[in-house]
Amino acid sequence: MRIKNNISVDIGSITFLTKTDFHARVSERLSEDGAHCVAYFAVKGDDSLSLFCGIANDVSHDIDVQATRIGFSEDMRSFVPEHNSMHIFEREIHEQHGIRFENHPWLKPVRYPFDRYDKEKTPDNYPFFAIESDELHEVGVGPIHAGIIEPGHFRFICEGEKVLHLEIALGYQHRGIESMMQGVPCIRKMLLSETIAGDSTVAHALAYASAIEAMSGFVPREKLQLERSIALELERMAIHIGDTSALCLDIAYQLGQVACEALRTIVINTLQLWCGNRFAKGLVRPHGTNYPVNKLLINKIRENLSETVGRYNEVAAKILSLPSLLARFEDLGTVTLEQAKRAGLTGLSARASGLERDVRASHPFQYYRQTEHKIAIENSGDILSRLKQRISEVEQSYALINGFIDALEQEIETDSQTPNFSPLLKPNQLCFSLTEGWRGEVCHTVITNSSGAISFYKIKDPSLHNWFGLALAIRNQDISDFPICNKSFNLSYCGFDL
Repeated sequence: MRIKNNISVDIGSITFLTKTDFHARVSERLSEDGAHCVAYFAVKGDDSLSLFCGIANDVSHDIDVQATRIGFSEDMRSFVPEHNSMHIFEREIHEQHGIRFENHPWLKPVRYPFDRYDKEKTPDNYPFFAIESDELHEVGVGPIHAGIIEPGHFRFICEGEKVLHLEIALGYQHRGIESMMQGVPCIRKMLLSETIAGDSTVAHALAYASAIEAMSGFVPREKLQLERSIALELERMAIHIGDTSALCLDIAYQLGQVACEALRTIVINTLQLWCGNRFAKGLVRPHGTNYPVNKLLINKIRENLSETVGRYNEVAAKILSLPSLLARFEDLGTVTLEQAKRAGLTGLSARASGLERDVRASHPFQYYRQTEHKIAIENSGDILSRLKQRISEVEQSYALINGFIDALEQEIETDSQTPNFSPLLKPNQLCFSLTEGWRGEVCHTVITNSSGAISFYKIKDPSLHNWFGLALAIRNQDISDFPICNKSFNLSYCGFDL
């Protein structure tokens, strides 16, 4: 079955294939131009496991849904030898349900959920890759870090100062958010969605709200869609400007650091003016909003962003003209286009390597459906490319917001829709809800049971794929370059460790 983003379908209309046909069909779909997997998971039934695979095609703009049922003790054939990016999904399914995937190169743990299949697997016995050699040594960093960084372990295999291999082990404080999203009131689910990754509040909240609206048959008016799209772009601008500051800090360029910190503050303070929270918590709600935009706020958004972007462009031009800065950014931490495709990278990390992957263009949602979004692309795949990608996307978000505001001014007098925290969801439904957060593709998958209650909830933050991109980027680099390389991705520990 081929469906569109944020479209709810009856599970009974999905054909469940034999596992042999399932493997053949999914492999065929993944081989299509512009195709990549957005979700692959298992749902436990009374006497079997149902496997669902959602494959988004960026050319045809649809999501292909394939499904099969297997017994609890059955094995599955791995997709990984032909489609490397599927490794993380299969490892997760194995960890949760014990399914063996034939020919998977390494079914090592992804996280350590409390209800994992094999409780003998713990962070203490994680099977790190090792190379036996008198000329090599290992360097371990974490899981405990300075400051407020969440737990994660980085194991480097080095020859002198050069990194030959980096393995990243996460999942030290699994929060169980996916489980909590079942059986609690809608308002509680909404609050949980805002905490999946704190710097992506709007992206995840919007994915949840959009799924709920699709499954309850609700269509947001243009005014509400415009307000949500503006909030999403404000979030993108704030984080990209903040990341520019962080990159300047890591190379001791204090002028760029403090200037961008101040500019980020203007953007997040604009969100606070809008909804009372600098990270936009409370702004996105299903079926409506508690903070409708008025003319005063529109004028303030225009004023603040005009000042921010003008000053940010000055700083960016300075950064890109200083040889000492460019020397630290160029040809460092490179991920090639081929590596980005094979690793399944998404969002900024993918686009900086030349991979055109952006849900706003390929699987549009909210007001992006009425906007012709041109994907901004860089090609070198190094730290400089990821910095330039941020600079381009700030400018692009500014243009999008101005366009959204122009359209919103035509709708400003229309009534605002109010939130509904008790929506009646259609029974036996499946919905894939995609948004384009600042890191990349966010996917929430929701299934309801025969009474219309949510029986399964699956979340994918772009960090699930992009952490592996960081591991690729640091190969053959000096270990002292790891901090700046890590910062250029700025991935989420908590978004990975749901």
